[in-house]
Amino acid sequence: MSAKYIGSIDQGTTSTRFILFDYAGKPCFSYQKEHKQIYPKPGWVEHNPLEILENTKECIRETLRQASVENPREEIAAVGITNQRETIIAWNRETGKPYANAVVWQDLRGEDFINEMLAGGGKYRFLEKTGLMLSPYFSGSKMKWLLDNVPGLREDAESGKALFGTIDTWVLWNMTGGPRGGLAVTDVTNACRTFLMDLATLSWDDELLTLFGCPKKALPEIVSSIPELPYGYSSADSPFGEGVPFSGILGDQQAALFGQTCFKAGMSKSTYGTGGFLLMNVGKHIVYSDSGLLTTVAYRKGNEKPVYALEGSVAVAGSLIQWVRDNLGLIRNSKEIDRLAAEVEDNGGVYFVPAFAGLFAPYWRSRARGVICGLTGYADRRHLARAVLEATAFQTFDIFRAMSRDADIRIPELKVDGGMTNSEPLMQFQSDLLKIPVIRPVVTETTALGAAYAAGLSVGFWNSFDELIQNWHVDKVWNPQMDAGRRLALLADWKKALERSYGWID
Repeated sequence: MSAKYIGSIDQGTTSTRFILFDYAGKPCFSYQKEHKQIYPKPGWVEHNPLEILENTKECIRETLRQASVENPREEIAAVGITNQRETIIAWNRETGKPYANAVVWQDLRGEDFINEMLAGGGKYRFLEKTGLMLSPYFSGSKMKWLLDNVPGLREDAESGKALFGTIDTWVLWNMTGGPRGGLAVTDVTNACRTFLMDLATLSWDDELLTLFGCPKKALPEIVSSIPELPYGYSSADSPFGEGVPFSGILGDQQAALFGQTCFKAGMSKSTYGTGGFLLMNVGKHIVYSDSGLLTTVAYRKGNEKPVYALEGSVAVAGSLIQWVRDNLGLIRNSKEIDRLAAEVEDNGGVYFVPAFAGLFAPYWRSRARGVICGLTGYADRRHLARAVLEATAFQTFDIFRAMSRDADIRIPELKVDGGMTNSEPLMQFQSDLLKIPVIRPVVTETTALGAAYAAGLSVGFWNSFDELIQNWHVDKVWNPQMDAGRRLALLADWKKALERSYGWID
């Protein structure tokens, strides 16, 4: 293949990036732009879909300019998309205009409807069908809220005029023509996070669509993550011009698993970004959790059987550092929190449970709220800084322990990625809690890389999984150093702090 690059659109919770990767999986050129976080009410989080779309276009144009790409059709073999997953948008197929802002994955406005469903059968009511437990985290209740509250949307959805989609669908539809024939598809890794897809059949489920009141004609087609042929091609009015293939889609956390080349059962990765996400490949058979974890599709190649994963999510990870910076003004940047944390030997007895919008796996406490415990006159901002970092590690440990138990697999090491892996205190503490090596790869843009790999496999830029494995190289390893007694004491106090956050909202 003569093309030099694979492109990856990485549309995340706080920003959008476009990256050009070469055959070695090296990021060669990129551009990133943040978008506004909108908080209309407590527990509500929104994004402007048009801002995200324009930012995506700007990131593509600027990256192509940096790379001096004059003919994208010849120089870019294909483009993959990875995205924040449960965030949902409704827009008009004829005009391309959104009916409302995107309802973000962190948003809790569907909680009342979910509570009604919980009363009818409990949170595990649809676990076997979806791999998920009832929660406002997933897209279905967000769609239900929009259908019930946005004037004219239900009528347009029932007539086929309106289209619901996660961010991958929104971006692809616009990049392939929009109202003039844009592709309305989503891949299995995103569809399985809506609460509307059957995990075994990989299709929209009629019972769930009826319960959530969502017309099937308002939903995109479900496709494979790595298609045998491209989904479609860029339109003339896109930043690529006409004819660049779109041939890979993966939800952000599945993309990171793929980018970390976790292709065998038992291989695991943890992403430390806005949130924290730990995923384990469990192979081609569905494994259900007894510990509050989620079962999700990891990826599907062509018409092959899908590969599944167990997943646990930390709602507030890197965003806690942003909160300490922006809301409390205790630090100027993330490097400063590392410096402060490194100045003390321990947390001084301080524990921070960042349950700003409840707690996700394995606790699933939507009525929990954030608490800081163990404060004494001895504690200062250095101890608080350390407690902030340790909060992510503690939550990741709880997920890790549940995952090992559910899959009945000993996890020998943990591959890590995301911006917080630059924190030496956090990564060392994580290794100490888990009692295994924590490994950071040379290329840490694994989410974008995973989408690039999916697109490249589809069009023959890469021909096998083995080629991708050869691209993966170790940058740094953290090995456990903490003695057993101290570790157990820390975990016991963390459990006490967690319990104090529960049931804060009546």
